[in-house]
Amino acid sequence: MVTPNDVLLTANDQLRKLAQEHLQYSTRLESLTQKRYLSEDEKLEEVRLKKLKLRLKDQMQTIERQYRQQFGTHVA
Repeated sequence: MVTPNDVLLTANDQLRKLAQEHLQYSTRLESLTQKRYLSEDEKLEEVRLKKLKLRLKDQMQTIERQYRQQFGTHVA
């Protein structure tokens, strides 16, 4: 079943790029959280990745909101 969000990801190159980047940050963040102890550099990287993920999520939501306004479609 194809969702409106799938259609948007397919149709919008910028959103697809942001989603891929978000996934990369999530993957790296997950590898950091699996460690028992983090070095100071890893702690800084963890904070940086969380901020980057939030920024990307905000950008993706903005694109989705613009899409909904333009096409009147609900994007989940």
